[in-house]
Amino acid sequence: MTTEIIEGLWLDERREIALAELAEMSGITEAELLELADCGAIAPIDPEAKPQRWTFTAKCLVTVRTACRLRESFELDPHDVALVVSLLDRIRDLEAEVRGLRAQLPHKRA
Repeated sequence: MTTEIIEGLWLDERREIALAELAEMSGITEAELLELADCGAIAPIDPEAKPQRWTFTAKCLVTVRTACRLRESFELDPHDVALVVSLLDRIRDLEAEVRGLRAQLPHKRA
């Protein structure tokens, strides 16, 4: 039996990740990341900066990994990936809103 060592990293939502670091952590190239940003799948914190100086929120790592899986599993082009990612984000936001509203409802006793 072999043991595989997996590196873990705790990401705080407030952490900023540089473009090169995001590429390294996600396993895709910087060019692919720029393409995802051009299509709107991810957004840099300061879009006015030069792309080589872009930083992203830690949440973008999850989005990029999801985008990669979608692209590979369904052979999607970058624009399709951006659309699916934005819809998934919207679904997550709506689910969180529903949970919040349900938490405000009075609880029924059995």
